[in-house]
Amino acid sequence: MIQNVEFRFEGGRSGVLLIHGLTGTPTEMRLLGKGLNRAGYTVYGMQLAGHCGSVEDLLKTGWRDWYASVEAAAEQFRHEVDHLFVAGLSMGAVLALKLAAERPEWVKGVGVYGATFRYDGWAIPWFGKFSFLLPLLHKFGIGKHRMVHEGEPYGIRDERLRAQISSAMLSGDSAAAGLPGNPWPSLAEMYNMAAVVKRELPKVTAPCLIAHATEDDVASLENAYLVQRSVSGPVETLWLEDSYHMITVDRERRLLTDRSAEFFRQIAASYEPAARAAA
Repeated sequence: MIQNVEFRFEGGRSGVLLIHGLTGTPTEMRLLGKGLNRAGYTVYGMQLAGHCGSVEDLLKTGWRDWYASVEAAAEQFRHEVDHLFVAGLSMGAVLALKLAAERPEWVKGVGVYGATFRYDGWAIPWFGKFSFLLPLLHKFGIGKHRMVHEGEPYGIRDERLRAQISSAMLSGDSAAAGLPGNPWPSLAEMYNMAAVVKRELPKVTAPCLIAHATEDDVASLENAYLVQRSVSGPVETLWLEDSYHMITVDRERRLLTDRSAEFFRQIAASYEPAARAAA
């Protein structure tokens, strides 16, 4: 059974929609959400379609379902705030960029955290770096019941936190820590979406804060550079040197939160005079 673990933190008239990653959970965005809320933002940590249940639940959905759930959450949330910002981790960053490309009139700014267009980090085994071929295998019905199991360091540099999260993940509590691996069909869906969003990046005109761990174990810096050179809007970068892939929970999460809060604040401030004139 899929559990609903979305969260809402009420704050000011600027809102941040937070999007978790593939096989992940809103919980991985919760500390960031609390920090942004303390900085004055209203925060909505949404839950992607098919997530926080079983592998079978996830396999009933594809990337179009995941994106549809993002767009539905944004459509609801944007009517509750004056300025809508969207931020995502890993595949959630790709979904955030797609929303900004598809709905530029909605999105004022984007937090691009550990963007994953391709699994090519240092901890990905050599055969995992060929996972971009999965859409072809999926097309021919190969590997329907296979899964790429996660291994050390689970995207987390902080050893104590890593032990806690890996224990929760392996216990089967997918609502707390996500699934312990990525099913081949879901990875194929992710790669199909990544190909679409890659072509759409020039349509992203909203300012982007690109944050990425320099030693990301899951997605190399090339994923961040792709966004940096492809989007049309202004870009700021934050290279994190003491974290792995899960930068929203790892050692530099407070730095990420502070930079994000200031980035969104500056954008919102640029709209306020026009809003007052219109009033």
